[in-house]
Amino acid sequence: MEQGEGEQESQPESHEDNKSSVKSLPGGAAHVKLEIKKHAVTDDYKLSKRVLGLGINGKVLECFNKQTGQKCALKLLYDNPKARQEVEYHWRASGCPHIVHVLDVYENIHHGKRCLLIVMECMEGGELFSRIQERGDQAFTEREAAEIMRDIGTAIQYLHSMNIAHRDVKPENLLYTSKEKDTVLKLTDFGFAKETTVQNALQTPCYTPYYVAPEVLGPEKYDKSCDMWSLGVITYILLCGFPPFYSNTGQAISPGMKRRIRMGQYGFPNPEWAEVSEEAKQLIRHLLKTDPTERMTVSQFMNHPWINRSMSVPPTPLHTARVLQEDKDHWDEVKVPQLLFVLMTVECFLQSETIGQTKSCLQALTLSCWPLSGGDDQRFGYHEGGL
Repeated sequence: MEQGEGEQESQPESHEDNKSSVKSLPGGAAHVKLEIKKHAVTDDYKLSKRVLGLGINGKVLECFNKQTGQKCALKLLYDNPKARQEVEYHWRASGCPHIVHVLDVYENIHHGKRCLLIVMECMEGGELFSRIQERGDQAFTEREAAEIMRDIGTAIQYLHSMNIAHRDVKPENLLYTSKEKDTVLKLTDFGFAKETTVQNALQTPCYTPYYVAPEVLGPEKYDKSCDMWSLGVITYILLCGFPPFYSNTGQAISPGMKRRIRMGQYGFPNPEWAEVSEEAKQLIRHLLKTDPTERMTVSQFMNHPWINRSMSVPPTPLHTARVLQEDKDHWDEVKVPQLLFVLMTVECFLQSETIGQTKSCLQALTLSCWPLSGGDDQRFGYHEGGL
């Protein structure tokens, strides 16, 4: 969740009037070499005090290009190896039409600390789920869900082709360019992104609870297939309006929720799923395979008929818009504790010497999550067996 509305923030100060290069980054900005500018960002951009949002590693402010007047978004990161890595991955991914484009990167001093400032295109259309919630009486259809997933899949395919795992694919990180009907959906926030190969598997337990793959919860190493699980969860929510896995115990992620994720225990309850095509359900089953070696790859996902022939998917009206609107307060409430959980995950990792210590730290997190109150809310997931 990188761009929204919020508080005010002071501006970064001038540093040096030159540039420093980082290595050539294939894929980003049409293979153009990234130059980190060292002159003050305020020489080129007028910064407002409006905070657009909060990413995993930093705030996002509104700014304007002084020459063109173009409205942009400015992300502030304290300069460290992790921040440099985030900048590198996002720059490399900027060549994809469904990933938020990086325009400029600066190294300045802000409040006495060296910072990296990423200037990005401003995504004025808001978050994916918010746009669906705002439809009012206009039905959200299965065909629209398929088209959205095709666009998200395009972004993931681009990343995976460079062996980059995003590791935080979720609706808050999927933003529209504008409020117009023909707007473009784009993926953002590379704070958890990591390059992964057979020799360099992932092990850090970085995740947002609703969308986490089972292998990320355990001691085993994992790879970019964790993103495909997240695609499965998002597809599921788009087709019904509620998540396949959640906690109803007042925790960000409870033992019961972990167990259901590891077992792949979910269902397609009526009435929300009554009219959804079997083809869509089949796709979800392939994405939510608990064994990552059996899980659908992004190439298989993009070649699935529900995705690559999305215009042929029936325009069946779904319950999604109604359910998301009815439970808008729940979704709004869950964003903060889920983000806090993610931030505490990062803090645990930075302060722990081993992965085991990090996971022990995570077991102690007990933040409020999905605030179920009984009644119709019981449709959200499985309730057997207590926790």
